[in-house]
Amino acid sequence: MSPDPASARARGFAAAGALFAFTGVAAGAFGAHALRATLPPALLQAFETGVRYQLIHALALLACGWAIDRFGSRAAETAGALFVTGIVLFSGSLYALALTGRSAFGIVAPFGGLALLAGWLVLGIGFLRGG
Repeated sequence: MSPDPASARARGFAAAGALFAFTGVAAGAFGAHALRATLPPALLQAFETGVRYQLIHALALLACGWAIDRFGSRAAETAGALFVTGIVLFSGSLYALALTGRSAFGIVAPFGGLALLAGWLVLGIGFLRGG
C-alpha cells in the first residue's frame, strides 16, 4: 500500500521547515561569532536579516505541513513551495551579498521577498476558504 501523497507532502514541508530552522540557527551563531568581527555593519545587518527571515519562514513551513496533514490544504502546499523558494532566494541572496560583498546578489532578494509575501497571501486565503 502506497503512502498518502498529501501526508508525504506534509512531512516534506515539515522536514524542510526543520532543516531551515536548523541551518538558520547555525547561520545565526556563525554570524554572531565568526562574522561580527570581520564584516562591516551594513553587511552584517544584511546577513542577520537573512537569518531572521529564514527562521520565521521555517516556522511557516511547519505550519504548512500541519495544515496539509490536518486539512489536506492545497493552499498550504502552494504556500509551502513559495516559502521554500522565498527562503532560498531572499535569505540566500543576503547571505551571498554579506559573504562576498558583491551587490549584484542584492538584486535577487526582492524576488525572494515577493515569493514570501505571496506565500502568506495564499496561505491566508486558503484558511479563509477552508482549503
